[in-house]
Amino acid sequence: MRIAVSSDMDEPVARVLVYELRKRGHDGDGHGALRGAGPEGAGRPDWAWSAESAAREVAEGRADSAVVCRWTGTGNKVPGVRAALCADARTAEGARRWNDANVLAQSLRLTSEPLLKEILDVWFAAVPDPDARTAANLAHLRELDGDA
Repeated sequence: MRIAVSSDMDEPVARVLVYELRKRGHDGDGHGALRGAGPEGAGRPDWAWSAESAAREVAEGRADSAVVCRWTGTGNKVPGVRAALCADARTAEGARRWNDANVLAQSLRLTSEPLLKEILDVWFAAVPDPDARTAANLAHLRELDGDA
């Protein structure tokens, strides 16, 4: 999978994330503090610009998913992106399963290396729930984004 990765600070957990993704066979681009100058603010380390740059990769189909790292882990507003702040593996599994989340948000403050590995394990293993109720919820989210 192609994964866009952003971080507003060059923290050890962000570097571990990049390493883990590559180790798991994923390809991706760094944004923000994980990359130098680039298009659309990709090199700007401010959280709003670095997260937007990675999220747009997903929304525009250039990446299958993204992981955005910020101190709080919050703050995504890109249409077509369903970002989920996941502080544990169960939340990550639910976000993928019931919300078909396509962007994983991580807190640079709270995420340890072992926890990050657990979250990534379930994030990539979980598949969207085929239930009609889940599908209806996801269709409604697309309508809100204007993608209906």
